[in-house]
Amino acid sequence: MSHVRSVRLLTAAVVALLLASLLAVAAPQASADHHHERPFRLTLLHFNDGESDLLPNDDGFGGIDRFVKLIRQEHRSAARWGADIIVSSGDNFLAGPEFAASLEKGPPFFDSIALSQVATDAYVIGNHDFDFGPDVLADFIGGVEWRRRDPVFLSANLDVSAEPRLAALEASGRIAASTVVETDGRKVGIVGATTPDLPFISSPRGVVVDPDVVTAVQAEIDSLEAAGANIIVFVSHLQGVDLDLELLPQLSGVDIAVAGGGDELLANDDDLLVPGDEGEVFGTYPLYSENADGVQVPVVTTSGGYKYLGKLIARFDRAGNLVSLGQNSGPLRVAPIGEPDQVGRNLGITRRVVEPVAESVAELDETVIANSAVDLNGVRGDIRTMETNQGNLIADSQLWLASELAGDFGVAPPDVALANGGGIRNDSIIEAGQITELDTFDMLPFGNFVTVVPDVPREQFKEILENAASQIEGVDGRFAQVAGFSWEISLAGTPQELDEDANVVTAGSRVQSVVLDDGTVIVENGAVVAGDAINIATVDFLARGGDQYPYRGLPITLLGVTYQAALSDYIIGPLGGAITAADYPEGGEGRTTIN
Repeated sequence: MSHVRSVRLLTAAVVALLLASLLAVAAPQASADHHHERPFRLTLLHFNDGESDLLPNDDGFGGIDRFVKLIRQEHRSAARWGADIIVSSGDNFLAGPEFAASLEKGPPFFDSIALSQVATDAYVIGNHDFDFGPDVLADFIGGVEWRRRDPVFLSANLDVSAEPRLAALEASGRIAASTVVETDGRKVGIVGATTPDLPFISSPRGVVVDPDVVTAVQAEIDSLEAAGANIIVFVSHLQGVDLDLELLPQLSGVDIAVAGGGDELLANDDDLLVPGDEGEVFGTYPLYSENADGVQVPVVTTSGGYKYLGKLIARFDRAGNLVSLGQNSGPLRVAPIGEPDQVGRNLGITRRVVEPVAESVAELDETVIANSAVDLNGVRGDIRTMETNQGNLIADSQLWLASELAGDFGVAPPDVALANGGGIRNDSIIEAGQITELDTFDMLPFGNFVTVVPDVPREQFKEILENAASQIEGVDGRFAQVAGFSWEISLAGTPQELDEDANVVTAGSRVQSVVLDDGTVIVENGAVVAGDAINIATVDFLARGGDQYPYRGLPITLLGVTYQAALSDYIIGPLGGAITAADYPEGGEGRTTIN
């Protein structure tokens, strides 16, 4: 234990002793609940970013059947020693080959079936939970049940009233801003929050997001305390633990914070880690941040994908002040048989979830659609910062598909295509050789539909490209892989800034040149050349303003084909099942030049 932490805990203990002395000399007061008069041990079990990783990795770690077994074991153990609560801090499912099996099956989804075997008190709603829109989220929530009580899904800064199915869930208590859990005679308040960036990175449709997280959360904390909860747990999906650390100094009353969305692994020197994670540790478990009351608040999170279960053991005095943390706090691996911390399987989940999902994924993996003569680069740090051959392949597939179908939908064929790096998810080099249907799902897992945005004025097209080039240094998902044109970017130029309605606040000057494949010049020396409007092929996520693409409500036409299906069809059709180094050389072919 560090010197700072020792002093902090000693100070808390002294304060507790002084408080006890004052109470001893005060006139005795009747108590409705004798449990409230004694110290309280609370075990917080937490997980985040499960993201439909229902199957174990190649080394046998993870897997939803082992995860359910572990969390149920820890739940029973915690109940013997005191009280416990279980929370998820968001991104409870995610598009991909595993969730594709759920969509094919229909609700209840495989994720919902598995999580129904866990006594989770609260789930926070994450950004990826909206990737298929509010109705699929409603299906997911409706399928998560518990035999004693159905869990609640939390977010203090979301207004779901304009979405009928989510509004119905809110009316029934399944969606709320906060909740109170009574455990071992004490009331523990839990309040949730979702990233204000939700409209730009997912598809919430009519759900309104309050960007003022502090005000929304503080109002719920005050309400919880007024209802008798003197222990407050703040559970969020703000997209990274750093954001929680920055937010807490503005909040009063928080005792414990649980972060989600950043996939950070917190661990201490003696914690067992999944092989390969040794270099991925973000910080110690827990981190600390001082709240508005001047109290040090433990902040926890863990790596997602059901590889770990977080366990924080906290001891509170009778007034609800955090006194100490248990030495056994930390991440618990979801480890296979043969490991010192081995976990068995929940055989019911193995049979009902893992086996059918594995069978569906295996079928995709056995369906070979092409042979590639070249490695395809989909590494996250590359696909979001520069041209890659995999990015070119994906952009080409959208341009081809939209050109083929535009006439059927009564829109002009596209001149160009833009594919955001954030929608390309395999984060790997796909080595030369066989390309399977599963590979296309790994590359493009979301339910995005190829879309045409016709008649985009040239000035606005440049604004769209300035947005794509505005946050390259931050490895942001808005960076564009392109087809139908070449462009030059100068990082010395001013990055564009937009307001929440995608209006330009600061004009960008990074895009120096844009030339269509037919030689038409759109931008020269940073200036727009007058001429005809541009027809763009993209995905509906971007066309609706995702990643802050400033289409600003221009008419769009969805073509009824997902971007994954477009890629598969393009590889099988025009490419004839052959991806050549001539067409897709490593490093790209010079469509994007960054200076």
